[in-house]
Amino acid sequence: MRATIKKFADYCRGRGIRLHDDNFSVRYESNIPRLVGLAGSSAIIVATLRCLMEFYDVAIPLEVQPSLALAVETQELGISAGLQDRVAQVHEGLVYMDFARDRMHEVNGLACGVYEPLDPALLPLLYVAYCADVSNPTEAMHNNLRARFEQGEPAVIDAMKQLAQLTVEAREALLAGRPELLGPMMDRNFDLRRSICRLPAGQVDMVLAARRVGATAKFAGSGGAVVGTYADAPMLEELTRELEAVGCRVIIPQTPNNSK
Repeated sequence: MRATIKKFADYCRGRGIRLHDDNFSVRYESNIPRLVGLAGSSAIIVATLRCLMEFYDVAIPLEVQPSLALAVETQELGISAGLQDRVAQVHEGLVYMDFARDRMHEVNGLACGVYEPLDPALLPLLYVAYCADVSNPTEAMHNNLRARFEQGEPAVIDAMKQLAQLTVEAREALLAGRPELLGPMMDRNFDLRRSICRLPAGQVDMVLAARRVGATAKFAGSGGAVVGTYADAPMLEELTRELEAVGCRVIIPQTPNNSK
C-alpha cells in the first residue's frame, strides 16, 4: 500500500497534477487466499489506487491503471509480474488482452496493451478451486520462465507462441457462440505449461482430479489454484468431491451462466 501511494504521487507529480494537503489513513482486509495465484496482492494495489483517485479527485485513464498498478510491483517492490491480473481487476470482468509487440503502445508514459471487454454471458459454466497447502509464490514461477524466455530457449518460446494463439482462438470461439470450445483450450494451456515447467505434484493433482470427472482445468495463475469448465450440476458435484479429496476448496464465480 505504501508503494502504491508513492507510485501514485510520482505519477501525479510527473504530470503536473497538484494534490491537496488533507491527511488520510488507509487500511485493508481481504478474503483472497494468499499465495495461490489468485492475484491477492495486485487486488490490494488496485483498490488502493482507486481510493487515492477518489480522495484526490484525480482521473487516471482506465487503460493506464493496470500499467500503473504493475509498476508498483515491478519498479517499487521488485516483483516479477505481468499486466493480466491488473487488467482484469481494473475492468472487473471478462477481457481479451493483446500484448503483441506491435500492439503495445504508450499512454502517459506507461506501456499498455490492447484491451477488449467481452460479455461474461458468452462464458460456459466455470469453477475455481484452490489449495493453500500447495501454494507457490508467483515470482518462483515467473522469474525462471522470464529468464529462460530471454535466453531464447526454443521450447519456452514455442510454448509462449502457442499460449498466445490459444487466447486468440478462445476469443473467436466465444464470439462465435461456441463456449464449449473453451474447456479443451484450457486443458491445452495446462499441457503447454507442464511441458516447459517442473510443476509441484500437488498442483498437478488438482488438474488431474478435475479431469477424472470430465471437467477441464488450467492454473489460474502461478499455481495453487485452478480454473476450468464443467458440463452440469451432477458433474460439479463429482468435481467438488474429487477436489475436496485433494484438499481443495471449490468456488463458483458469479457469471450469468453460473447463476442460472
